[in-house]
Amino acid sequence: MSKRIALVSGGIGGLGSRICMQLAGSGHTVVALDLAPSESRLNAFTQQVAGFDVHFEAGDVTDFAGCTALVQRLEQRFGSIDVLVNAAGITRDVTLRKMRPEQWADVLRVNLDGVFNLTQNVIAGMIDRGYGRVVNISSINGQTGQFGQTNYCAAKAGMHGFTMALAREVARKGVTVNTVSPGYCETEMVKSIPQPLREQIIESIPVGRIGQPSDIARAVDFLCAEGASFITGVNLPVNGGLFISF
Repeated sequence: MSKRIALVSGGIGGLGSRICMQLAGSGHTVVALDLAPSESRLNAFTQQVAGFDVHFEAGDVTDFAGCTALVQRLEQRFGSIDVLVNAAGITRDVTLRKMRPEQWADVLRVNLDGVFNLTQNVIAGMIDRGYGRVVNISSINGQTGQFGQTNYCAAKAGMHGFTMALAREVARKGVTVNTVSPGYCETEMVKSIPQPLREQIIESIPVGRIGQPSDIARAVDFLCAEGASFITGVNLPVNGGLFISF
């Protein structure tokens, strides 16, 4: 059987690049989708994924027509898209009282509209072929809320609502749809937190450390496996025990 094709949005970010390598290591041909980067950033990504079957494609998840054209182009080049990981995301943190409409709209457009724009363009093909895996990267803050993140938390909680509804729609078609909700991980976003606050965060995590992108990537890879066909509509928290629920 030919290799399955995986598309990862936000694919050259801290989490996205690790997810790309993990999926490639499991035998997928992976396309990393991201906004057109600087030459230095693209070179760094290329060096990071050297030796893996990972390809870069520039695109904007907020552009529905652009996503349609992208999927058509990728299917012509690689064949069917069997796996979609929606990992593109941004923050525009500010309290609601001070939040400007564009700060709300920007986050919802990337973090939630982007999930619709890509998934809607691949789901019909997955249904027709009787196989597909969709994994949406949410956040612990979509479960717990976070000060200054009404826009981000609304989008991330909305992602799992999307997951549950779509999982019901496609469950009998061989397509699973799941969410992974990372806690605090060693990414540029978390590294920007002042050191004293980072130390407080680590103290509050039961396992006693910040997560690594590889922790998230392994969870995504598990849900994307062919053998994970009986798992759908779930939210898999990967947060070191920082938020525990059932």
